[in-house]
Amino acid sequence: MFEEMVTRFAGRFTRVEPRQRARTLLLGLLSNLPNKNCWTISEHGGDATPDGMQHLLRKAVWDADKVRDDLRDYVTEHLGNTGAVLVVDETGDLKKGVHTVGVQRQYTGTAGRIENAQVAVYLTYATDAGHAFIDRALYLPKSWTTDADRCADAGIPADTGFATKPALATTMIGRALDAGVQAGWVAGDEVYGADPSLREDLEKRGVGYVLAIGCDRRVSTPAGTLRADGVAARLPQHVWQRLSAGAGAKGYRYYDWAFADIDLEAPNGCRWLLIRRHRTTGELAFYRCYSPEPVPLRMLVQVAGRRWTVEESFQTGKGLTGLDQHQVRRWTSWHRWTVMAMLAHAFLAVVASAERSPESAAVGWISLTCNEIHHLFTTLISRPVLDVAHRIRCSTWRRRHQYRAQQGHYQRQSTHEP
Repeated sequence: MFEEMVTRFAGRFTRVEPRQRARTLLLGLLSNLPNKNCWTISEHGGDATPDGMQHLLRKAVWDADKVRDDLRDYVTEHLGNTGAVLVVDETGDLKKGVHTVGVQRQYTGTAGRIENAQVAVYLTYATDAGHAFIDRALYLPKSWTTDADRCADAGIPADTGFATKPALATTMIGRALDAGVQAGWVAGDEVYGADPSLREDLEKRGVGYVLAIGCDRRVSTPAGTLRADGVAARLPQHVWQRLSAGAGAKGYRYYDWAFADIDLEAPNGCRWLLIRRHRTTGELAFYRCYSPEPVPLRMLVQVAGRRWTVEESFQTGKGLTGLDQHQVRRWTSWHRWTVMAMLAHAFLAVVASAERSPESAAVGWISLTCNEIHHLFTTLISRPVLDVAHRIRCSTWRRRHQYRAQQGHYQRQSTHEP
């Protein structure tokens, strides 16, 4: 199955050297290395120095966007389209310094506060069979897009302008749908639910959505324009239904749900305010929903539940395949690293889907998970080069490289300091 995946994108490399090195990179991303970067993966794969791996990410001739298209086809083919939902969300990678592309002090949910970070928007394809990333876009703050010299230093294309996170999501969703991805729904959090342009684009395409919104968002109802929490307060108790938003590790995720018609004067389709209430704390969450045709409450709840799949993808992508462990600074290198990490993650998701069996519970164990498949793969397949001479060569190279870097820093300091 691994070789079948590699064969899919092998034709994107015209030379055999980068093709083989891309395979080595994938094996390194699927390994159990505690830190995954060009240095550690090169040593794991048997290279004496990381120069070849760095060349693959920075200067080698290949198109990361075409590999992304191969990834999308690989995921949709193996996971099918039963209950398919496109889920969009952003994540942040904490970074030091100011030279890494897209980095600035900004809020990131990864840290839960404002930090020096790089933020990207990801698109996940989720079906009944499983879920995996199919696209990503790096968010460039205005401090970057208004500084042409800074963008040029990072290799950002000159025609790249500022785009909000919902705008990046709209582009990725449109690209997937235009490529023939069969998905009837889109899900996302409040950042995307608050953007009218994203909702309008989906409605024009006839694609349903369940997008979270804040409690203070105002919606048009038969009783007038009200805040979302004001609509919830007017609902009688008998309209609430206990429904599951999906199966979790500790049982079904049961909440109380209700929905109300909104935007009745808008043409084409049906629109609702979906409300989720925690059964213990009473905490409320709100979603703007649209469908070209009437659908039952249970369907909206199922789509809302799919949104958590992107959080699981972030967890496994970062924890198992090094999605956030890159040490690259430039635009091209970032796109190449992330697409390869997404391929490694997709491989785990596809194998888990293929090996998932309803008979597992009958024999007293759960189906194979991405974590367990990763463990088996690293134990049985992705074995590091353990030759002593190779390890000594790598150690010698690291020490020499670090010595040269240290001397360069001291020389620069002596030049600029009195």
